[in-house]
Amino acid sequence: MYTRSSLKDLIAKSLNGLGISVDAEKIPLEHPADLKNGDYSSGIAMQYAKEAKVAPHALAEKVVATLGVIEGVAKVEVAGAGFINFYLAPSILAGAVDKARTEDRWGRSALNEGKKIMVEYTDPNPFKEFHIGHLMSNAIGESIARLLEFSGAEVKRANYQGDVGPHVAKAIFAKMRSPGIPWGVAYKMGNDLYDAFKTEIDDINKKIYERNREIFPLYEAGRNETLAEFELIYKKLGMEERKQSGDERFFDYYFYESITAPRGIALVRSHPQVFKESEGAIVYHGEDDGLHTRVFLTSKDLPTYETKELGLAELKAETWKFDTSITITAHEQSDYFEVVLAAMKKVLPEVAQKIRHISHGMMRFAEGKMSSRVGNVVTALGLLQELFDVAKDRAKESRADDHEKLAHDIALAAVKYQILKQASGKDIIFDRERALSLEGDSGPYLQYAHARAHAVVEKAREQNVAAKVDAETEPIELSRLLHRFPEAVEYAARELEPHLLTNYLLEFASAFNRWYANEQILDGSTGAPHKVALTDAACRTLKNGLWLLGIPAPEKM
Repeated sequence: MYTRSSLKDLIAKSLNGLGISVDAEKIPLEHPADLKNGDYSSGIAMQYAKEAKVAPHALAEKVVATLGVIEGVAKVEVAGAGFINFYLAPSILAGAVDKARTEDRWGRSALNEGKKIMVEYTDPNPFKEFHIGHLMSNAIGESIARLLEFSGAEVKRANYQGDVGPHVAKAIFAKMRSPGIPWGVAYKMGNDLYDAFKTEIDDINKKIYERNREIFPLYEAGRNETLAEFELIYKKLGMEERKQSGDERFFDYYFYESITAPRGIALVRSHPQVFKESEGAIVYHGEDDGLHTRVFLTSKDLPTYETKELGLAELKAETWKFDTSITITAHEQSDYFEVVLAAMKKVLPEVAQKIRHISHGMMRFAEGKMSSRVGNVVTALGLLQELFDVAKDRAKESRADDHEKLAHDIALAAVKYQILKQASGKDIIFDRERALSLEGDSGPYLQYAHARAHAVVEKAREQNVAAKVDAETEPIELSRLLHRFPEAVEYAARELEPHLLTNYLLEFASAFNRWYANEQILDGSTGAPHKVALTDAACRTLKNGLWLLGIPAPEKM
């Protein structure tokens, strides 16, 4: 299959022959938005026309003339002000169709071959609700982990959870007053009561760190109960088990603040030249780095999130020798993370250079941003249940054997697609009706295109129509878009942005549905085997693409 890099090399060689030195990697080569302009297009002539002392169009014509005949390329044209457009040969596009329908891991690349990458995401805190922010982190993190795996990396999934801190003390204080309430409610109650009972709650917080006998049994019970609930949620979110036994199955590594805190304290105390005393607390003066001051040890000698984050970085590096460690959090933590990383560069320099932070926006509804500190918190399970209830009624009219499973798959697709369809750092206005729609720009729309393709392939088998690719068949929009799938996957993996793949899949599914609506696939003609092969390839492309987004691909809808 012809690749972008191969064409870049040829263009660079042509320019060098014309006396223009250019690195092949820096040559622009994109997929035209309009397929009538080819499968690849380069505006390189417009960049170097001044250096060549000719008009862009004239330089483009010179480049094309020196390129000559290119194997796998049907034609090369100069268009507009000087764009060089490449049209791939039918045999190349047919080869992609055949590869798509015969390779289980169609779309895989070697972009990150040999690299070890840890991805930390979700990070719900015990004693609190698993809310929409955790759902966003989980959807983005899981998709990034899959994209990295699909590009050849060895990936370890990590989950970092705050099992100590003020939020725990607040929940325990409320639970001691009202033993029958759930832990999520207890946290909210304790938070509401904090100003009135600050001394008592702060004392409980200190006792937790000291593993006080009076407090610790209740603490352990709450910790175990809420962590077990989280495991059930990971399963509902479609995560694959990483371990076959034990209580912690869905991540390779589970890290806890109760473990990272002592490490972080030791790091802070052993670097007095980095962390300074200020009004009884220990702080890092970030102003020298163009940032701001943050507290690492409070005046009560308790570690802050910043200190625990230092301990986490050290523990991660000791647990697994990674090349890169990616942390995914809400963008509200970006400033905090910048200060932590600046301090880390001074106390853990080798680890700090391997750390990368990706922030995501917030999900908003009509009532605004959700928060577990106020009454309008929207839990992940609550949203999924609401979507499930609507999807269940629709699923009853489907061809699916298990209507409840289909409804769950649709609900998951509805919410994950809305999260993954735009750049990670942007806020999302969640529209429930649009999220569940089968009419484009939704997860269920992609699922329906996959199920439709699968149904055609199954019907072809029943009619004994064997799929066979015809390399001489004139390429159509669908086959030309299909050829781009591996590049779309690699692009999303390189940029660590699942929305780039999501956008491609929407365009591809739309092309398939248009072709399906206008083409009689099983028409008994000599062209039917090729059309079945193309449908089968489309089915695999959608299935693999959905998997990379962490979205189920039902075979019947």
